[in-house]
Amino acid sequence: MKTTLASTCATLVAIGLAHSANAVPDQPSAWEKCAGIAKAGNNDCAALDGKHGCAAMASDDASLNEWVYVPQGSCEKIVGGVVVAVKPAK
Repeated sequence: MKTTLASTCATLVAIGLAHSANAVPDQPSAWEKCAGIAKAGNNDCAALDGKHGCAAMASDDASLNEWVYVPQGSCEKIVGGVVVAVKPAK
């Protein structure tokens, strides 16, 4: 009984994983930082003005100091989106 139940659960998990893998859209090959579109609590990393240093700490919607990664070329197509220049690595 336990073996049958475990086998059934494993099969259902495998089917769910296979189904979800097929539902994932193609991932972009390049990303850009886009400021001005993040919702409060949904920014990707540190604020541009240094107010905080972590993701999910934006306190306001659509702040120009908060950003999220978007597929390259799409930021300026979003109302309020501003591409943030990435500093070159030293």
